[in-house]
Amino acid sequence: MTIGDGSTVESLRSHAVPAWFDDAKLGIFVHWGLYSVPGWAPTGRSLTDVVGEVAEDVDVSDPESFARLERTVEERLGGPPFAFNPYAEWYRNTMAIDDSPTARHHAEAWGNRPYESFAEDFTSGIADWDPGAWADLFGRTGARYVVLTTKHHDGYLLWPSRHRNPHRAGWQSERDLVGELATAVDDAGVRMGLYYSGGLDWTFGGCPIRKLSELVPAIPQSVNYAHYADAHWRELIERYEPWILWNDIGYPRVADHLQLFADYYERCPEGLINDRFAGLTARTDVPDDVHWDFRTPEYRTFADTTDYKWESTRGIGRSFGYNSQETDEHLLSTTELVHQLVDVVSKNGNLLLNVGPTGTGTIPELQAARLEELGTWLDRNGEAIFETRPWMVAEADTSSGTGVRFTARRDALYATVLGGAEAGPVDIRSVQLRDNARVHLLNGRDVRWQRTDEGGTRIHVEAPLSGPAYVLRIEPVGAAEPLPARPDRTRGADR
Repeated sequence: MTIGDGSTVESLRSHAVPAWFDDAKLGIFVHWGLYSVPGWAPTGRSLTDVVGEVAEDVDVSDPESFARLERTVEERLGGPPFAFNPYAEWYRNTMAIDDSPTARHHAEAWGNRPYESFAEDFTSGIADWDPGAWADLFGRTGARYVVLTTKHHDGYLLWPSRHRNPHRAGWQSERDLVGELATAVDDAGVRMGLYYSGGLDWTFGGCPIRKLSELVPAIPQSVNYAHYADAHWRELIERYEPWILWNDIGYPRVADHLQLFADYYERCPEGLINDRFAGLTARTDVPDDVHWDFRTPEYRTFADTTDYKWESTRGIGRSFGYNSQETDEHLLSTTELVHQLVDVVSKNGNLLLNVGPTGTGTIPELQAARLEELGTWLDRNGEAIFETRPWMVAEADTSSGTGVRFTARRDALYATVLGGAEAGPVDIRSVQLRDNARVHLLNGRDVRWQRTDEGGTRIHVEAPLSGPAYVLRIEPVGAAEPLPARPDRTRGADR
């Protein structure tokens, strides 16, 4: 496949989002690196909590509005916002902020050990790491792709690069962790994507970041860094042919990323590029002069169905990197995971669900258990998730207020009810079935139905249904129609 000369966004836009990504629905994100050794972040009221409370009414592109946001966040937290970062993968930055919870913890647990010394712990700790065990777990979960952090903001590489760090000797793994996992994932029939922090690399400066306004200026803009990042991306493409280029926090302005994209598509025609070469994830809109295949809201979802592909990314808990302080109460329940996956898929999204392994390469038991439980639900109900597409409307609810999400295939419509049900009638409001409709529980018996006087459909459940959600299959796909007008499937508001 040839995409023009690769020098313009217009030439790149001839690259269509491949069907495999539309079909995949569920991916596993893996944040793993030196920060996994200390594995610590505060679990109290955090930067992300407060930003989530106030950012909805803020225009981040307006300097005065952004300044008000920054002041509000600092006032509510009682200190520099990044001192209260719940992301354990930011340990190097957070420990450098005077009197932050992480700095106090580091002094108590590690004394005056520098962050760089964790490289030795990491190298020895991964001696018995088994990438096949990860791949098997991800396969049992139902994930169709995996994205691994090849380099996070601390700059440490998880592969033995030919392009070594010019500021820190030996700042990479001599064991090819990227390649070993890529092979194991491929053997399990799962696709491999690669994350690379193109926007931040603290070995090139910019640490610590204390305030929101210090984040963008911390992105290295030197020609040397641009060449360094470009060389890494090209090496990763050459060695591993990743299905996804998952960049983070932006990219140096002087880099020729459009040529990188064109060359990548030439080598990997069914590959994808995320939107974060464009800049920060807080942006609602990406500029028109930036190329991307899919959007990546973080710890958020879009409220409405979109006409473009997107991927909601989040940890099972509050952190991406391993945080030893997270307990069961900090993690999404299996029910919440199922509901989030179903909601995202109904609106044309995928869910990229993160796990944070320890410094020895062990996936924490609580996280692994959530993946197993999600996989169990998908074993029974995956027909309503994988290879589906959005329907005319994404959601409705029952007369009792239980949410319903819709997905469709060529031959059937699926209504996933987000909760269990007692035996008896379940009224789905605002959606009517036509006379030729047949309804049955997925992998189960036919159920009786009738129209309601209020303009909905009554489903007669003959026995209690337990679990996070149950699925009704409606055939043929044209046998149901929503009463409200079809929503505008353009770039809608996010939440």
